[in-house]
Amino acid sequence: MHIIAVIPARMGSSRYPGKPLALIHNVPMVGHVAFRTAMSKTLAATYVATCDVIIENYCRDANLKCVMTGAQHTRCSTRTAEALLKIEALTGKKADIVVMVQGDEPMVTPEMIDDAVAPMLRDPAVNVVNLMADIDTMEEFEDPNEVKVVTDRFDNAVYFSREPIPSRKKGADSVPMRKQVCVIPFRRDYLLRFNEMEESPLEIYESVDMLRVLEHGEKVRMVRTMCRTWSVDTPQDLARVTRLMGNDALMRAYS
Repeated sequence: MHIIAVIPARMGSSRYPGKPLALIHNVPMVGHVAFRTAMSKTLAATYVATCDVIIENYCRDANLKCVMTGAQHTRCSTRTAEALLKIEALTGKKADIVVMVQGDEPMVTPEMIDDAVAPMLRDPAVNVVNLMADIDTMEEFEDPNEVKVVTDRFDNAVYFSREPIPSRKKGADSVPMRKQVCVIPFRRDYLLRFNEMEESPLEIYESVDMLRVLEHGEKVRMVRTMCRTWSVDTPQDLARVTRLMGNDALMRAYS
């Protein structure tokens, strides 16, 4: 099984321009993601995919593999797919699974990569997997930057939303509060097919790509991670992650 990781990253984020190169303990955020992802022994290789020369230059200086892609991409999945095809052309080897790791997940761990891929190794019917993590606070539960998810009894996603789901409005003392973590393995051919699917209404309303899968009547397998992780969508998130990574053991291996 040939498994690679692709980390889509661009400087032109609408919510936080330039964030891939924002420093966390003197290492650019995209560097943290790439170095930590590459520690997974499940992976044959890890690549950053970008349209920005400044990110390519950083990767070259840091000895990270990088693939240049077009500037037209608005979805991480299309950038990942372009990078995948370029990597295959460059290496002459076809991937079986591509793990898309968002470039704003600097606290990712190799165990998270391994856990996300595991259902695909066990079950050939699983085409796409997302990690999910518990939410600890109401502030995070109500934060529209955090994508919430509810699942069925078989750990398949029922719905994703930027709103707090499931609802607590009927007075429930507690409900399962879980968020999507953007470590997303696709089977190679399914990633290409996913990008050929028409964007769906709920996907557009919520700005959550995985809703396209659900609206086309297909499944997203969810895997719960116990790793505590925060994505970076704002400068405030960056400050929090910088604080949380102060004693990070993995960081000492590459910083």
